[in-house]
Amino acid sequence: MSSDLRIGVYVDVENMARNGGYGMRYDVLREFAARGDADPARLNAYVAFDYERSQTDAQYRANAFNFHSALRDFGYKVIQKPVKWYTDESGAPYAKANADLDMAVDALLQSEKLDRVLLATGDGDFVQVVRALQNRGCRVEVVAFANVSADLRREADLYVSGYLIPNLQGPNGDNRWGEVGSRVRGVCYSYSHDRSFGFLRFLKEIKPGLWNIDTRKENSPYASAFAHESEFPTEVDISRLPSRDYVFEFTLVSSDRGLQAKDLTVTRHS
Repeated sequence: MSSDLRIGVYVDVENMARNGGYGMRYDVLREFAARGDADPARLNAYVAFDYERSQTDAQYRANAFNFHSALRDFGYKVIQKPVKWYTDESGAPYAKANADLDMAVDALLQSEKLDRVLLATGDGDFVQVVRALQNRGCRVEVVAFANVSADLRREADLYVSGYLIPNLQGPNGDNRWGEVGSRVRGVCYSYSHDRSFGFLRFLKEIKPGLWNIDTRKENSPYASAFAHESEFPTEVDISRLPSRDYVFEFTLVSSDRGLQAKDLTVTRHS
């Protein structure tokens, strides 16, 4: 059963793939956007396609066809943006396929019948689009991975790092995210420098109430794991903790303290 909440999802596929989101699962993105049984009224994926290359490169053509078909299977409308070739000052050729304008116009025109819009991009050019959507009464969420505009993060009603959404992109191919023994990703939200330990918070499942970050509450979608200083990678500046600048990947183990984080690595550092 769907709620009365209508959502629109607009994905700049090339921007996401170039900036940490390669291999992103579009079915999970849809699930995240529609959490709370919302109705995904619009699902648009803007993809670059090199028509000239497709005429001579059979493998490229087949890969593109399979990818676009998978997107359509998940309910996305695929909007192809032709790759155009240019020459720089040194004479070297370079390709460009800009989906920004189409994506912005579509989101604005279609927002009249939407309650919530999710933009999957880290491009700062969308700051004004976010403001315009908000002025039309839409709640605007942004999901991106790396090289995300700070202005875009601040302007959105909600920004969520794609690294932190369960199973959106690695590390568990078997969807065991959140179970003891699985690998998850989270941030250090509390750290005691006197006692040399901290706590990592991770989103344990996709569900409503992302504002409820108090892991002690039963209905919070988050959980926390204890981590001793010795578990943090050497490249981490401990003096900066707690911090959202680090996204950690770690294994969940059971201990007398509850969940504990082991084998920490840094997925993103800003």
